[in-house]
Amino acid sequence: MALQEIGLTSSEMAVPRYTLRSSAWARRRQRVVIGGLILCTSVTLLTTIGTIAVLAYESSGFFFNNEIELKAFFTGTTWTIGKTQGPVDYGILPLLLGTFRVAAIALAFAIPIGLLCAIYLSEYAPTRVRAVLKPILEILAGIPTVVLGFFAVSFLNPHILNQLADFRPFNAMSAGLAVGILCLPLVTSLIEDALHAVPQNLRDAASGLGATRFEMIYRAIIPSAASGIIAAILLSLARATGETMIVAVAAGSIPTMTLDPREPSQTMTGFIVETINSETIGPGSLGYDSIYAIAAILFLVTLGLSLLGQLVHRRYREVAR
Repeated sequence: MALQEIGLTSSEMAVPRYTLRSSAWARRRQRVVIGGLILCTSVTLLTTIGTIAVLAYESSGFFFNNEIELKAFFTGTTWTIGKTQGPVDYGILPLLLGTFRVAAIALAFAIPIGLLCAIYLSEYAPTRVRAVLKPILEILAGIPTVVLGFFAVSFLNPHILNQLADFRPFNAMSAGLAVGILCLPLVTSLIEDALHAVPQNLRDAASGLGATRFEMIYRAIIPSAASGIIAAILLSLARATGETMIVAVAAGSIPTMTLDPREPSQTMTGFIVETINSETIGPGSLGYDSIYAIAAILFLVTLGLSLLGQLVHRRYREVAR
């Protein structure tokens, strides 16, 4: 009987039946995996689109309010929404300044310490020491942010900061240091990964030219890992900008136009938390609409930081080439 009469080809006759079945099962499994990946990607994309749509729709009640002047909103230096029952001022600059003041203090604390820790873990630490320190950093990253907020209020401010100067009970410095502690594991881990990704032959070449270990790190490894270090800094800045509970507990709830870290400060996220918990502000009011307006501005700020990170990373790669 010819092979064509029974519907089989010569290649199928040469391959065992269990192999054909396993290949069919592998193709079905691959389709299921691809379908799951597409579903997860679609959920992420739809979540992002939904978030943007909600922010745009809800914040329109504030930005298109006839009582709101956009120039006063973006250039005003006083914010009293949620503070008084009468006429209010809605200049966003105090909230922006408070946000970036706390973030700057956090980065000034986290970046130098994180860079030094990453250099030690990547270039100096023995394998056993590295295996112990890495889990400790992960534990530090798992501390709830509200615990760090109470740590700033109950320990950092009364026992450390007040020994140096006259700090208010709630101030930007204690909140910034607590946010820096929160960002420290992130900075250390990202920079350590960037340093660890530098090829070994670059280290060997620097050693072959007579460079000491410090010179090798300073002149060869850090410049080669600069893009990863910049990405770590910008990601930490976005994390510090969006932090909520620490600043809500430790920074205070007074929007101020000052650079003095001893004074209280209110960030954009702190205002959102305070306004949501307020019993005097309900849906449809100016204070309620201002929550989404501030959230939209915060979203644009973090998006701008992400785009800036991509631009810096791309420019550095072009220069490195």
